[in-house]
Amino acid sequence: MTAKIEEKKKNPEEYRVIEAAALQIQEVEEFHHLMMKYRCAIKEVQTKLEVLNEDFSVRHKKNPIEAISSRIKTPISIVEKLHRNKWPVTPQSIYENLHDVAGVRVICSFVEDIYQIAEVLLKQDDIRLIRKKDYIEHPKGNGYRSLHLIVEIPIFLADKTEYMQVEVQIRTIAMNFWASLEHKVRYKRDIPNVNDVENRLKRCAEESARLDLEMQSINREIEHAIHPEYIIE
Repeated sequence: MTAKIEEKKKNPEEYRVIEAAALQIQEVEEFHHLMMKYRCAIKEVQTKLEVLNEDFSVRHKKNPIEAISSRIKTPISIVEKLHRNKWPVTPQSIYENLHDVAGVRVICSFVEDIYQIAEVLLKQDDIRLIRKKDYIEHPKGNGYRSLHLIVEIPIFLADKTEYMQVEVQIRTIAMNFWASLEHKVRYKRDIPNVNDVENRLKRCAEESARLDLEMQSINREIEHAIHPEYIIE
């Protein structure tokens, strides 16, 4: 449940409307069919990323991807976002208006791995880039860093092929660790001295960004010494 939903609980009547709509849409067969297509799209993206990681391992003696995870937004989160933006609560509206129902998170060791993975993924013929937000080059005000891609990918059904959108977030281990901690703060606004905690977190984001680059530099030196022929510029 999102922080926004928690805030909605302060307005019980509005929250009941959202909850009722979420229950209602789950009774619609088209909704479940749509969620199935999002799950299939996630599998397609994950498979592509796993293949790329294997290819890098064999050809360049490196595994740029440390971990891959995925998620589908919950019905109540979907309805809350539709409600907040005053969009209809229908399967068609979900498909047309929401770009992050299906999400894949990719964790890399180094910043340069993020851009290499994004580049080779987007070069594939059946991937369409819809939107790109680079929060590494341009961090959010609170210090958040990550590369966000909204992509369309085909899924092959029994009777047709459809393109579905998936949000791909690519970040380093340090960025992910920071985001997990910031997530706790954002979801628990009753933390004492929350402003001080947020300021410290922002400083941590800046320090971890510097650490990411320094670790990357050290890794380049090590890799060049061990496998000079496999270094990717």
